[in-house]
Amino acid sequence: MLNNLQELYNVIPLLIIGGGILISLIIEMYFKKSETILPWFTILILLAAGFHALFNVYTIATAFQNMLAVGGGVSIFYFIFTIGAAIVVMLSIDYIKKYGTYYGEYYILIQTSVLGMMLMAGAKDLFVIFLGLELMSVSFYALAGLNRKKLKANEAALKYFLLGAFATGFIVYGIALIYGTVQSTSIDMISSRFSELISNKLFDAGILLFLIGFSFKIAAFPFHMWVPDVYEGSPSTVAGLFSTGGKAAAFSAIIVSLGILFTGRIGNIFTPYLSAIAVFSMVFGSIVAIAQDNIKRMLAYSSIAHAGYMIIGLASGNPLGVSGVIFYLTAYTFMNLAAFGVVALIEGREEANLSLKSYSGLASRSPLLAALLSIVMFSLAGIPPFAGFFGKYYVFIAAVKSNLTWLAIIGVLSSVISVYFYLRVVVLMYFKDSETELTLEKSNTGLFAVIVSVAVVIAIGVAPGSVIGLIAHFF
Repeated sequence: MLNNLQELYNVIPLLIIGGGILISLIIEMYFKKSETILPWFTILILLAAGFHALFNVYTIATAFQNMLAVGGGVSIFYFIFTIGAAIVVMLSIDYIKKYGTYYGEYYILIQTSVLGMMLMAGAKDLFVIFLGLELMSVSFYALAGLNRKKLKANEAALKYFLLGAFATGFIVYGIALIYGTVQSTSIDMISSRFSELISNKLFDAGILLFLIGFSFKIAAFPFHMWVPDVYEGSPSTVAGLFSTGGKAAAFSAIIVSLGILFTGRIGNIFTPYLSAIAVFSMVFGSIVAIAQDNIKRMLAYSSIAHAGYMIIGLASGNPLGVSGVIFYLTAYTFMNLAAFGVVALIEGREEANLSLKSYSGLASRSPLLAALLSIVMFSLAGIPPFAGFFGKYYVFIAAVKSNLTWLAIIGVLSSVISVYFYLRVVVLMYFKDSETELTLEKSNTGLFAVIVSVAVVIAIGVAPGSVIGLIAHFF
C-alpha cells in the first residue's frame, strides 16, 4: 500500500496534467465563459506540475512496472515543458482573440501536447515514447490548423500532418527492427545489451531509422522541409510551442532511449551521421535565414540552425555533451518563447506586421518591446553574457573533448554568420525610421510572459554554473 502511494506521489506531475485535461473538458462543456476560465486554469496546473517536478528532482524512481522513470533528469524536462507551455498560454490569452481562434479547446490541446512530451521524457519503454509522441503530434496538428478560415493555417496543418506521419513511420519501423533483435522494447534491456547488439546490422538499422524519425521532429537538415511553412502558417504562439516544447521533447526521447551512446562507455558508431546533419543544419539554417523577409520564417530557419548546434552535443558522445544539450534546450526554450512572444504582440489582425520592415523604428514606439527583443536576438546569436552563449559554449567544449574540434569550428563559423540576421532586427528597430504606421494592441499578460522569459535568459546567463551543475548531476 505504501509503495503504491509513493508511486502515485512520484507521478503527480502526470496526474495533475491528465486530471487537468479531464476537468478542462468539463469546463469547456458546461461553462459559458470557458474561454476566460481555461487559460488561467491551464497556467495553474502547468505551474503546479512543473514546480512539483523541480522540488522532487532528487527523488529518482520508476513507476508503472518500470515503464516510466520519475525524478532526476526527467523532472528537469518536465519543468522545461510545463513552464514553457505556461508562458505560451499567457502569450495566447489576448493573441488568440486577435488571430481568430478564441476556443476553449485551444488550451486543452496545449495541455494534451504537454502530457505527450512528459511521457516521452519519462519513458522506460520504446512504446511509451511512441505513445507520447503521437499524443503530442496529434495535438500539434490540430493547433496548427485550429483557425480553418485561414488558408495558411490549413496548409501548415496538412504539411505538418503528412510529413509528421511520414517521420512516425520511420520511428515505428525502427522500433520493429530493434524489437526483432532484442526481443524486448524495454530501454533498460536494450541499454544492458547494447555493446553486444551494436555489431548486429539489423539492430543498427533500427537505431538509424529511429534517429532519422526524430531528426524530422527536431527539424534537422535534410528533414526540415516542413518547418518554414508550418511556423509561418501557424499562430505565432503555437509556432513558439512547436519550436521549444516539441524540439525539447524529441531530444529527450533520443537521450532517454539511446543514452548509452552518449555516456562514452561504448563507441558511438552514429557519430558520423550526427556530425553530418549537425553541419548541414547549422550552415543551411544560418545562410537561408539571411534571405528571409518574414520574421516567423527567419525564426524557423534559425530553429534549424539551433537544432544543428544541439546535435553537436549528441555527436560528442560524452556526458558533457548531453548536459550541454539539455542546458541549451533550457536556454533556447525561453529565448525562442520570448522572440515569438514579441512577434505575437506586434502582429496585427489578418497576420499583419510580420515582415522585418514592420520592426523599423520600433524603439521609438515601444522602447520596452524593442529592448526585450534586442536581448533575445543577442542571446540567440550567442553573444555573452546571455544564456545562448553558454549553451553553445558547453556543446562546443564537449565536441573538442571528443576530438571533434572541426565540428566545433564549423559551429562557431555558423554562429558568426547568424549574427548578421539577428542583429539586422536590432538595427531596424533602433536605426531605421518606420515607413508605415504600426498599431500595437495592448496585452499585459503577453508582455509579462515575455518579460519573465527574458529575465530567465539573463538569469541563466549570469549563473550558468548552477544550472549546468544540476543537469550534470543526473546525466
